[in-house]
Amino acid sequence: MFTDSVELTVSSGKGGQGCVAFRREKFVLNGGPNGGDGGKGGDIWFRCDNNTHTLSHFQRKMHIKADGGVPGEGSLMTGKSGAKKVIIVPPGTQILDMETGDVLFDMLKHGEEVKFIEGGKGGLGNVHFKSSTNQRPTYAQPGEKGQTRQIKLDLKLIADVGLVGFPNVGKSTLISTVSNARPEIANYEFTTLTPKLGQVNIGDYESFVMADIPGIIGGAHEGKGLGIQFLRHIERTKTLLYMVDLASYRDLKEQIEVLKDEIASFSEKLGESKYAIALTRVDIVPPDEINDLVNSFLDLLGLKASSNSDFDFDDSIPYFVQESADETLGFDRKLPYLVAPISSATHKNIEALKYGLFNLVQTDRTDD
Repeated sequence: MFTDSVELTVSSGKGGQGCVAFRREKFVLNGGPNGGDGGKGGDIWFRCDNNTHTLSHFQRKMHIKADGGVPGEGSLMTGKSGAKKVIIVPPGTQILDMETGDVLFDMLKHGEEVKFIEGGKGGLGNVHFKSSTNQRPTYAQPGEKGQTRQIKLDLKLIADVGLVGFPNVGKSTLISTVSNARPEIANYEFTTLTPKLGQVNIGDYESFVMADIPGIIGGAHEGKGLGIQFLRHIERTKTLLYMVDLASYRDLKEQIEVLKDEIASFSEKLGESKYAIALTRVDIVPPDEINDLVNSFLDLLGLKASSNSDFDFDDSIPYFVQESADETLGFDRKLPYLVAPISSATHKNIEALKYGLFNLVQTDRTDD
C-alpha cells in the first residue's frame, strides 16, 4: 500500500536514575558514597534510505519511543545509555511540526542522517553530593524526562521529469515503455491511483527518473477528481511532460490549457517549469489526418513546425524542437522545448522523446 502522509508522536528516552550507594569493603572503615550516574536517554534520529519508497510502515506505529537510560549502580558504575531510535524515511520526505506547520527537515539524499530530539540526561549519583558538612548524602538525581513532539511526515517523490495529463491519456503506458516501472494499465480512467517512479536509461551510463501521477481533470487544485493529493509528487521536478491525447473526445486546446492552468494554480513555481509536449496515441489516428492535427495544435501555441521535421508516420522525428539562441538565457520557459507526436504501443517517436527530455534534464543539472 502506498502512503505519502502520516502523523506521528515521537519521544526521546528518559535519563536513568542516579544511584545512592556507599562503599562497603573489608578493612575499609566508613567508606564514602559511590553511587554512579544514570545513563542518558536515547535520541531520535531520522535517516534517508532509498531502499524504501513509501511511509506505509508507519501506519501501525503512531507513537515512536527511544529507549530510556539504565539507572546507575554502586561502585561508581554509570548506567548504560539508551539506544538511539533511528526512523527510516524514503528520499523526498519532509518532517513538519504539527503545531506550526513549519518544515523542520527535508530528507533528500540517501544515507543522510539528522538528530531530531535529544534524550534526557541521566541523574547524578550521590557521590556528587558529598561535602564537608554532608559526608553521607542519601540523595541522587532522577533522570531528566525525554522530549515529546507531534510531527507530520509528507513524502514528495524526487524525479527529473513529471508526467501530466488527463486520465487515460497514456502516461502509464509511456512510463512502462521507456523505463523499468510496471504500473497497472487498463482502458478506463484513473487506472493510476498512486504515483510511480521509473528510471529511463540513456545509453550505458546516463539516465533520468520519470514520475507518473494519477490523471488531472479541471478543478483538480480545488479537490476534484483525485485533487491535489498527488500533485505534490511532481512539485520537486524541474521538467514537465504534458501529454495531450490526439484521439480524445476532448479538444486539443482544452487539454493543454486545462492542464497548464491546474499546474499553475497548484504551484506558481511548478507552472513556470521547463516543459515538453507529447501528442499521444498517434497510432490510432488516420495517417492523412496527423499533419493537420499537429499543425493546428502548433498554431494554437504560436509555433511553426521545424524545417527538418516534415512528419512521416514511419519516421521518428519530433514536429517541433526549440533552439536556444542565447546560452545565458537558455530556453524560453513559456514555450515547449519540443512537441512530438508519439505512440507508446508502436514506439513511434519514443527514442526522440527520450533524448529530447534528457537534453532538458541535462540543462537543469548544469544550472544546479
